[in-house]
Amino acid sequence: MKTQDNKTIAVLVILFLGLFFLPLRNIEWGKIRWQNPETITVVGEAKSIQKNQISSFNAGVDSVQFDKDKAITEVNTKVDELIKAVKNFGIDEKDIKTQNLSVYQQEESYYENGAQRTRKGQWRVNNTVEIKLREVDKASELTTLLTSSGATQVYGPNFTFEDTSNAEKDLFEAAMKDAQQKAEMLAKASSRKLGKVVNIVEGGNYSNSPIYSAKLMDGMGGGGAPVEVGSGTVSQSLTVVFELK
Repeated sequence: MKTQDNKTIAVLVILFLGLFFLPLRNIEWGKIRWQNPETITVVGEAKSIQKNQISSFNAGVDSVQFDKDKAITEVNTKVDELIKAVKNFGIDEKDIKTQNLSVYQQEESYYENGAQRTRKGQWRVNNTVEIKLREVDKASELTTLLTSSGATQVYGPNFTFEDTSNAEKDLFEAAMKDAQQKAEMLAKASSRKLGKVVNIVEGGNYSNSPIYSAKLMDGMGGGGAPVEVGSGTVSQSLTVVFELK
């Protein structure tokens, strides 16, 4: 047992002496370098034309009187009648919202002893109802209803999208394919080959070109102009980084 221990000690001593006397500084150990792979960055795009899904209207009711309470009562009555008519048309309560109620007294100018002066005039009361129409093909019918149901101002229809998630999923694959094709063309032009995908940044968005009807004022009731629902563009973009070989 002691003989084995002595051999082990002897080997360790020889190794220590060898390391101590060898000219380690003259040994070329080499260098370790971390290099980032060469990459190429491209933007893949895809677009799709989609029919507009919803349209919105703003219907306003005005009253101008010297008696403030009468003006408020008149507006409230007309708004109630308007909302009732819209509900009977088939619009769900959650898609009807009253907003922008305003009550203020106007000032009027007059001349006294050659000088222009101002004084308190009539009260103007206004209330606006925002309406969302989901059956967009009925936009013309709703326009006619609003102009004949007590509204003194009608804005709309303004068409837009509500849910583009399904379209964007399809466009995601198309945008990725577009990015792949662009990257392959660039790699080939530089006599290189395309490697794996290093990074992807999604820049999905959609743009829509809504149709705006003319503002319809009181005295123009009796029917709205024909309305085209139209369509908009849904787009998806991806910024993709590929490795070059």
